[in-house]
Amino acid sequence: MGKVFVNIGLSLDGYMVPEGMALGHWDNPGYKNWGAQWGAMMGWIMPLKSFREHLKIGEGGETGLVDDMVRHTFERIGANVMGMRMFEGGEKGWPEEAPFHTSVFVLTHQKRTPWVRPGGTTFYFVNDGFASALAQAREAAGTKDVRIAGGAHVIQQALAAEVVDELEIALAPVIFGGGLRLFENVPDTIPAFRVESALHTPQATHLRYVRASEVH
Repeated sequence: MGKVFVNIGLSLDGYMVPEGMALGHWDNPGYKNWGAQWGAMMGWIMPLKSFREHLKIGEGGETGLVDDMVRHTFERIGANVMGMRMFEGGEKGWPEEAPFHTSVFVLTHQKRTPWVRPGGTTFYFVNDGFASALAQAREAAGTKDVRIAGGAHVIQQALAAEVVDELEIALAPVIFGGGLRLFENVPDTIPAFRVESALHTPQATHLRYVRASEVH
């Protein structure tokens, strides 16, 4: 069985999503300036060769240590788990060939048949809670890893359930001042993590944490 991990971008003040980045304003990135804020946080990934290849947005791109790291992340994922809010935003914004190329298990109260997309992505809609979604994702992933893709509330559930083995955080030097924080509504009993690696660039510091019990 593979590991369960989180891989996200984060603002310097701890937000995953800027204020205003909601489904009702998805077509208006100028609302509360959420589009520019999101772009400033995630701009580091856009020029990378592995990212461009994964999303099929063109040839070429930057290579190097950060690109190698991103390529490894893509290669290790066997399945994804996400919340309905993230899915709904992506359903409006993702291309026809959704950028996962795995099974994706969506936590929701809605009843919906699986949604098959070109390129190997199938969305399954799970109505009986996080534990069920994770169990299905583990089975689908086989020997590969399960990524808890987001949003913040789903990652918080995973942390509270003590199932996260690794945290990969791209900490960008931007201040949101509001939005959805990553580390809210989590109990103080979650397992301890330790830094395994840090890769510094002007655009982001890439931090990899592993559970303290797994550090040798």
